[in-house]
Amino acid sequence: MPASNQPRVVIIGGGFGGIAAAINLKQHGFSNVQILESAPEIGGTWLHNTYPGAACDVPSHMYSYSFAQRRDWTRLCPTQPDILKYIQEVAAEQGLDKLVRTNARVKQCNWLDDAKHWRVVLESGEQVEADAVVIATGQLHKPIWPNVEGIESFTGHSFHSAEWDHSYDLTGKRVAVIGTGASAVQFVPEIVDRVGKLVVFQRTANWFMPRKNRSYPKPLAMAIRWIPGVQAFRRKFIYWYGESLTLMIRHPKTLGRVGALRSKQFMYSQVKDPAMRSKLIPDYTFGCKRVLFSSFFLPALQKPNVEVVTDRVERVTPTSVVSAGGVEHEVDCLIYGTGFNTNEFMFPMQVTGRDGLDLRDAWKDGPHAHLGISVPRFPSLFLMYGPNTNTSGGSILVYLEAQANYIRQAIEAVKARGSAAVEVRPEVELLSDRATQDRFAGTAWVGCDSWYRDDAGRVVANWPGYMHEYEAATESFAASDFEFIEASS
Repeated sequence: MPASNQPRVVIIGGGFGGIAAAINLKQHGFSNVQILESAPEIGGTWLHNTYPGAACDVPSHMYSYSFAQRRDWTRLCPTQPDILKYIQEVAAEQGLDKLVRTNARVKQCNWLDDAKHWRVVLESGEQVEADAVVIATGQLHKPIWPNVEGIESFTGHSFHSAEWDHSYDLTGKRVAVIGTGASAVQFVPEIVDRVGKLVVFQRTANWFMPRKNRSYPKPLAMAIRWIPGVQAFRRKFIYWYGESLTLMIRHPKTLGRVGALRSKQFMYSQVKDPAMRSKLIPDYTFGCKRVLFSSFFLPALQKPNVEVVTDRVERVTPTSVVSAGGVEHEVDCLIYGTGFNTNEFMFPMQVTGRDGLDLRDAWKDGPHAHLGISVPRFPSLFLMYGPNTNTSGGSILVYLEAQANYIRQAIEAVKARGSAAVEVRPEVELLSDRATQDRFAGTAWVGCDSWYRDDAGRVVANWPGYMHEYEAATESFAASDFEFIEASS
């Protein structure tokens, strides 16, 4: 079918989600597809996060597309350069080069009731019309800064880990790190031996599992590359290992205790000093917050040039960070390892649906979407990595591939009926959301505060079940759950 007769699909975001959606559509004959990427290149979070030691916690054979496996990864968990190279290679191999527009930041997505299609407005003022919009902006791209008095007054050097300043030489400097989340856990061991002094401000201790991530021994690398079935077996093994972690999180009082015991044994083996153990070993439910994988972070914190401060940061002065009790820590450089504003999803982009409904208003009681993909009154608007589709024990790429397949089926259904758009029924989405939230009861996810939850305590980031359950739920597009909006006559 000529491109002019094809549904016009705009994908916002050129990370793993947007690329997966474009490939799925292209492979099924959709040719009027374009990807709008705000950055100069595709790659998403793996383009922006270049801090020392940046890597994925998920093994490479799971943190890659099922249809584009590689047997030449150099280590178990891929590093940021490896992942960026992979996603750009896959996009090129799949012929997506001509579909991508870089430096194209989207300001608004507006559904036009009369025209029955979307108008996508770029910051440049340019307007693009679309029959379907896929928002694949992800959750890990907007750095969050701590609400601490005086951070603007600091006269030394400062930056967020997601905006690492590689031009600044840390050698011999007095450096403060605020935050001990996943990013800090990776970059602290990389810089600890370069700096003169490192002060690490920890608000909450983490549960850890071991991960050395050394390069593969040559025999293993050769076996993976040349022996048929080895890679497939490893992928399946890691898939079900991830499901076992979710099992522990879903059952914190039984199997979760096994995970906590394994983690505590590992941490005790790395931290011998009782005073340091009291700082570094958590007292909250295993899996309530993100479980981190590192065999180097805890040893780094025990080096002689490192001070771990667990008191609250009260303020920042022009030359120091002041912790509770007025203790002043003079530093030359301040690095914020405070993570991302995950619950903002695509905002501050403005998205308006039928009758001018603003998505912020639709989500005033917390983000929600049917299967994390569809929101009532937003016709043919599809979310990737939307509400309640994050994973604590698997690979997000499993979810993204499932979503890409589901979205493509929805667009096919619209095309087959000659309709203008498709919209999830409000009662379907309401029941779906209630069922999702009900499944969190009794799990570790509701055992403490975390970035998985919004200010009201509602879990808005994570899927409450297993990868295989999500794949089953999204395997086939259920047309009966949706209303089809007829095209204008």
